[in-house]
Amino acid sequence: MPVYEYYCDTCSKSFTVVMTIAEHDRGGITCPQCKGSSVVQRYTAFFAKTSKKS
Repeated sequence: MPVYEYYCDTCSKSFTVVMTIAEHDRGGITCPQCKGSSVVQRYTAFFAKTSKKS
């Protein structure tokens, strides 16, 4: 499951949310600290690890 990082403009805290892509597409993310809805998604590096040798 993808991990998304967000930043809350209201309380200036960063937080991480694990959710499906469908949940992410629905939106409605709120800050777990202050329950505010003024959150911005942070884009971070992503890499995939497979069990297959290249």
